[in-house]
Order: sequence, then structure tokens, then C-alpha cells
Amino acid sequence: MATVAFVLHHQRSQAAELAREAAQWLAAAGHDVRLPHYDAGLAGLADLGCDDADLASGLAVAVSLGGDGTMLRTVDMVSAAGVPIIGVNVGQMGYLTDIEPPVLLPALERFLSGASAVEERMLLSVRVERTDGTTSGCLAFNEAVLEKTPMGHTVRLEVEVNGEFFTTYAADGLIVATPTGSTAYAFSARGPIVAPTHRAILLTPVSPHMLFDRTLVLEPSAEVRLVVQGHRPATVSVDGRNLGELGEGDAIVCTAAHQTARLVSGGPRDFLARLKTKFGLEDR
Repeated sequence: MATVAFVLHHQRSQAAELAREAAQWLAAAGHDVRLPHYDAGLAGLADLGCDDADLASGLAVAVSLGGDGTMLRTVDMVSAAGVPIIGVNVGQMGYLTDIEPPVLLPALERFLSGASAVEERMLLSVRVERTDGTTSGCLAFNEAVLEKTPMGHTVRLEVEVNGEFFTTYAADGLIVATPTGSTAYAFSARGPIVAPTHRAILLTPVSPHMLFDRTLVLEPSAEVRLVVQGHRPATVSVDGRNLGELGEGDAIVCTAAHQTARLVSGGPRDFLARLKTKFGLEDR
């Protein structure tokens, strides 16, 4: 008997329908199912709801039913516990998801029989340090971003790598990304596309007001520290979640996490073929 969790896209009815169907199939096979309380209510499975903090405990696998945003939420909820994730594309682009809805049940059956491969993806460990001495930390699957406030001007961000000063950027912001995140926000800032199974840290400036505007590709063991300089504040976000505003002297510190995101493969992964499909590249 295994315990399977479902995390749903909150605006797509198909996600709720898939969760109900899969929950019934799993229960008939003797497995347990759980969902975050809100997701359980959406799916009409309120009796299977649990607190977010308890979702990963004892899980065999978590199933993300949505697009990339739902996948990021699922990674945030279960990756620290080493739980593998099946990503089902019920969104639009679904770059991070590997399974289409019609094959969800066969994919679950393969995983529960031990026949599925699991791919390891690098995560970032992100620590926020404030001048008042308080700190907080989290994991990032795609990126951590320090950037100007929504109505603000450019910010000045000092960069240190392994404790050594590198330079100070005047820019709209800086993105610290994983290889998986190279096709997210860093991609729109004209950063390089990196195969997601690599281990590296990408530092990409957003609209820099300086001649040096290239992405740095650093070793995963590097510790990257971004410090807010001057009177203009900056906002910090991790995988699209806003963590608040930082003032002068506040910083974020990023390095490769000890944990990884463990993604269940729906079959052989061809990085270039997937890139062509998701970005609509034509064969020539």
C-alpha cells in the first residue's frame, strides 16, 4: 500500500476531475490518497484533505495536476522530503510537466510497480539576510530574483561570489537560476538555455544599465550573495512567490541545495525535441 498526494491547478476543472478519477482508482487498489485542504475541497474530496505542512509525510509520490505554476507549488511542498513528483500537463505550455492527462493512470501504475525512472534536478538553497539580524530560507526550483519594486527605478545590487566582491550592477534586477530555470524568467532576460540535468548556477541581469550584460554560469558549489546598495529598495521572489522588500544592506545568498527535485519520467527524455515542441520550432 502506498500514499499518493495530488496538488491541483485551482482554476482548471480538469485537474479536479483527474484527481477524483485517480483517487477512486487508487482506493480500489488499496492505496491512500491525500490533498492539501483547499485542493481537496475543489475536487470534492474534502475527507482526504490535510494541512500543507503534513502533505509530504510518508508519501510515495506527489502528482501535480496543472501547468508550470502548479509544478512549482508541488516542488515547494514535497521536495525537501525527497518525494518524487509526476507532472501532468493540465495547463498551457507545461514545460515542466511530462505526462498528458489520458495517461495519468498508466503512469501511476508504472510508478507503483517500480518501473518508472526518476530524474534528479538541482534546487537552489536561498537565504534572505536582513540588517536587523533576521534570516529566512527556502528552496527554489527555477530561480530567486532580486529586482526593483513595481513602481521603482533601477536598483544597485552588489554581487559577491564565494565571499569575494565581483561587481555592482545597476539594473532592473538580477536572476539567480538553476538549469531548469534557464527556460523561465532567465530566458526572457536573454539568458542561455541549459539542459535541465546539468548542475550550475546562472546569474542573469535584467535590463542592466551598464556595458556588462552577460549571464555568468557558475559552479553549483559557488555561493552567490546579492546585496542591496543605496536608498532604493528591491523585492525578492522565489519561483514567483514574493517574499517581501529588502532595503540597503539586506541580501540574499544562493547556492546549490543538498536536496534535489525528483521528477518521474513518462518515458525517454529528449531535451532538444522537448525544446522544439514547447517553443514551436520548425523542422527545416
